Amino acid sequence: MIQRVIQQFGLTVLSMHEVEDSHSSTVYKCRLLGGETVFLKIPYTKLKYQRELEAYKILKNRVRVPRLLNVWSGDDDCPGAFLLSELKGKPLSYQDSPTVAFQVGVLHAEIHQIQPPSTRLVGIQNEYTDWSNFIKRQFYSFAVDVKEVLDKSLYRKSLDKFEEMKLSLPPSDGPSFVHMDFRPANIIVYENKVSGVIDFESVRFGSTEVDFTKLYRDFLSFDATLYQSYQEGYRMIRPLIDLEAVLPFYQFTDAFNSIGWCKRRGLEKNALFLQQNLAILNKILT
Repeated sequence: MIQRVIQQFGLTVLSMHEVEDSHSSTVYKCRLLGGETVFLKIPYTKLKYQRELEAYKILKNRVRVPRLLNVWSGDDDCPGAFLLSELKGKPLSYQDSPTVAFQVGVLHAEIHQIQPPSTRLVGIQNEYTDWSNFIKRQFYSFAVDVKEVLDKSLYRKSLDKFEEMKLSLPPSDGPSFVHMDFRPANIIVYENKVSGVIDFESVRFGSTEVDFTKLYRDFLSFDATLYQSYQEGYRMIRPLIDLEAVLPFYQFTDAFNSIGWCKRRGLEKNALFLQQNLAILNKILT
């Protein structure tokens, strides 16, 4: 498949390697004959391809993202592919400075400032008007898979906890462009500056409340100073919701849904991620 995509784009590739930590697409980092570094991306499904394509059009000149150099709409065997410029740097780390955390807050708020366009979209759904049911559908969709992993008691407690916690959520904040996978691996940093954000296979228009969980889990929770700086940066652009009011619910649902994701993608292959989310779920329920 990757060789077909290279041919479609007419590239002369000197070297390439598959990018790790890409869960919804196949991504290769390539060095071309002229010395340029680019990325080839093949989403797993046509819907993910369509979302990503629309996201690049919406975000262009509004949020720092890779340049879309070329696109192939695919065929019966391939859902489509993208040729993307390189964002210089490495994924965000909890060892990065508060200055970087501030910039991450600004970037995140810039994303959330974007509202649904007047034109009709094919791939990116607007879930805001039915947000509560969207979250419920996601949860119970993964519950089918989670049921095969958890013991009956823990599974039943999880369902009850979801219904209980959902009732205490504040009013939704939106409609906003939400990344749905805003985590350190998708935020690129170079020389103490945020280069931009990548990966838009899961984006929606919805409530911002869903978009803080993974960043908190993998970055903000490690250092109160990072958390403070991030919030200051976010508030430079737009008001920030009360995170303490929504994080417990979304930490719980994210852990639960992630267990279901591991079941779908392979328990053995994702054993470490499974154990991490089981630990989070058990901690919340006990």
